[in-house]
Amino acid sequence: MEKPGGAVDWDGAVNAWHVAGSVYRMGRREWLTEAGWRQAYDDGVRTVIDLRNSHEARRRDTDPVLVETAWSGVAVVSTPTEEPDDPRLTSVCGPYIKDPAHYLHNVRLYPEKFVAIFRAIAESLPTGGVVIHCAAGRDRSGMVAAMLQDLAGDTDQQIAAGYQQAARGINERYRTHGPPHDRERYIEEAELAPILTERGRTVVDFVRTLGTRSFLLRHGLTPAELAAVLSVLGSRVAL
Repeated sequence: MEKPGGAVDWDGAVNAWHVAGSVYRMGRREWLTEAGWRQAYDDGVRTVIDLRNSHEARRRDTDPVLVETAWSGVAVVSTPTEEPDDPRLTSVCGPYIKDPAHYLHNVRLYPEKFVAIFRAIAESLPTGGVVIHCAAGRDRSGMVAAMLQDLAGDTDQQIAAGYQQAARGINERYRTHGPPHDRERYIEEAELAPILTERGRTVVDFVRTLGTRSFLLRHGLTPAELAAVLSVLGSRVAL
């Protein structure tokens, strides 16, 4: 359930936040317990959109053991944001995206992938709420969440804050559970604060430069699909 400030406390969920309307974001869905899936369902979630590449979608030894009926009634849709190991992307961002400075490059390389993501969000409209997730819930989710916030009419401050709270959320996970590999680490507040200030500005620059609405329509999202996305977001912004 959503808490003041946008945090969501479904059992087991890591780095889970409300984005807008009936849209949420979080880290790996495999962290959710059976109770967490039930709570998400009770909060109206009927679609989970996985932004990871297929080889990442797997259970780890430390994840809860669940039967498939745990997410009964919730459709899981795979819509990756990138082509794994594509040198056009890895030459810019390294082995994976971990800085908003990479977002614009990613989106412009694979416009069809982002249209597919937003089409999946549009298609969730008749059934209920939607959760987008990647691995950490920070950057791939951050790209899509910032675009959603842009469509919803959020201010620069709100878009920056959306990224910053997710970055803090996974950083706290690293403090309590350790990072998943040696390319990530827990960052103390004195070092983290200026990084997030700069990256918050970069996220805003990303969506303002991109122009989410025109970008999606130019690359194949239909006006009807865009209207459906806006409805899921609870947006009063006119087409």
